[in-house]
Amino acid sequence: MPLPTKDEARQLLESHVADDYQRYHARMVATALEGYALLFQADSHLWFITGLLHDIDFEQHPETHPRDSLRWFAEWNYPEDLIHAVEAHAYGYNGCTTLPRTKLAAALLATDELCGIFYAYRKMNPVRFGEMKVSSIKKKIKDTAFAAKVDRATIVKGCEHLGVTVDDHVANVIKFLAAFD
Repeated sequence: MPLPTKDEARQLLESHVADDYQRYHARMVATALEGYALLFQADSHLWFITGLLHDIDFEQHPETHPRDSLRWFAEWNYPEDLIHAVEAHAYGYNGCTTLPRTKLAAALLATDELCGIFYAYRKMNPVRFGEMKVSSIKKKIKDTAFAAKVDRATIVKGCEHLGVTVDDHVANVIKFLAAFD
């Protein structure tokens, strides 16, 4: 089965994920990954779909995430790059020790948790994503009491594997999410 269209992937997400925040998060990550794909001249459709579906099993199976989604993606014959990226984005959780081997996997690892910071920042400061400042987001990354469940080490590890500084990564995600508003 080839990758689904964006509309088919949204329907798939909605059939597996009921929580509005999780759906919003998935769209944020997909938008940011699509931006990175364009920056790296990669397959923007693959990167968008990977971002949109990366947590498809999390709501129903948080204790084993992403094991179920990896099985589904393999059964649906999704590309190995998508499967690897979803597996690597769970590095350090539920026994996952897979590190990113591709730009897509590194971008997902770096972006997933950062989108949690962006979301929390916006809840406290109703500003458009594109109007956020790198320095403000960096302060929130350093403040571990802010969005305390966000794993900052994952953001750093993803940036290292992606080959960008945290500052550049934050600036990129601000730019990529500017159209998300």
